[in-house]
Amino acid sequence: MPDIKAIQAELRAGKIDGWLFCDHHHRDAIAGRILGLDPTVMSTRRWFYFIPAKGAPRKLAHRIEAGALDALPGAKQLYASWEELHRGLRKLLAGSRKIAMQYSPENNIPYIGLVDAGTVELVRKLKKKVVTSADLVQKFEAAWTPQQLESHLEAGRIVDRIVRAAFERAAAFVRDGRPLTEAELQQWMLDQFQANGLTTAEPPIAAVQPNNGNPHYEPKPGASSPLRAGDLLLLDVWAKLKRPGSVYYDITWMGYLGARVPDAYARIFRIVRQARDRAVEFVRDSLARGRDIHGWEVDRVARAVIRKGGYAKYFVHRTGHSIGQEVHGNGANMDGLETRDDRKIVPRTCFSIEPGIYLPEFGIRSEVNVYVGEREASVTGAVQEEILALLP
Repeated sequence: MPDIKAIQAELRAGKIDGWLFCDHHHRDAIAGRILGLDPTVMSTRRWFYFIPAKGAPRKLAHRIEAGALDALPGAKQLYASWEELHRGLRKLLAGSRKIAMQYSPENNIPYIGLVDAGTVELVRKLKKKVVTSADLVQKFEAAWTPQQLESHLEAGRIVDRIVRAAFERAAAFVRDGRPLTEAELQQWMLDQFQANGLTTAEPPIAAVQPNNGNPHYEPKPGASSPLRAGDLLLLDVWAKLKRPGSVYYDITWMGYLGARVPDAYARIFRIVRQARDRAVEFVRDSLARGRDIHGWEVDRVARAVIRKGGYAKYFVHRTGHSIGQEVHGNGANMDGLETRDDRKIVPRTCFSIEPGIYLPEFGIRSEVNVYVGEREASVTGAVQEEILALLP
């Protein structure tokens, strides 16, 4: 059940007349989670739920699925024809002018831009001004409960342990001359997730050079590289507990299958590490001073370090992403490259900081998770200071 009073307080603070939720075939997972709807219930007809800044919520549902919103408070209208839908929507939004929806101007934030253009056109035809719900979504979908924070920390302890063990396994196989591929190491990590109560929507990444120069490389059985002495091994690992409502933990570490890390790798890692640490320090210092900061500003800090190091064109993705029940969550991203994410970083949210340099010969990334409180921020897991030398 949504906290109607809290939502209305935020609407009034933002001078917004109401928040319009709508869905069809569960296309808007944000709406379902904020409203607390059962994702398994049939949704083959359009429904609308309007929370005004003042007064009781209102519902509009199809006669075939008349009970779609019965778990929510508010008076209900029913429709069957498209003409009834248009009349019903006009009545639903009566008395309002400025309406928040899961809409992002120019689709700048794709995670939020879930309402189709036609529905936005329909609402605008009713003389309503449609504004983005991005900041509302942060507060009511991206902000964690204390239980979710604890689930993140617990998952982190397990993931950190699995990552260490994966490096040890890779080293043991190479040392003993036994064959091991990226895909086989990936599957071993998935087996460890299963054995330790973790789950993930997509498998982790194990990548040696040059594959680790591709930020989203996917090792596949029968089409991945073997691990050999002298390889630089990247592990990008994300998972969450199997408990309902749990949130992800997502990290990247680097290891070298040899006794001494080559200077070329160590030098690039130092630049990446400095970019990571500067971004974390910027967040911590800004919050301690009570200064509002936005996702693009954090990206700018990390990117400046890599630009100064001479590798700007090889840092090809945003500095970090929001983390939630999905590994890429719906809060502010640390992004001034792919988008200019101007959402404020708000309390009780978490995001990654993961700068990287991706050269044709190899790639290096370091990733930590940062949880934000009221006036402080903390890295939630282990922090890598140098590439691990994995062989004696």
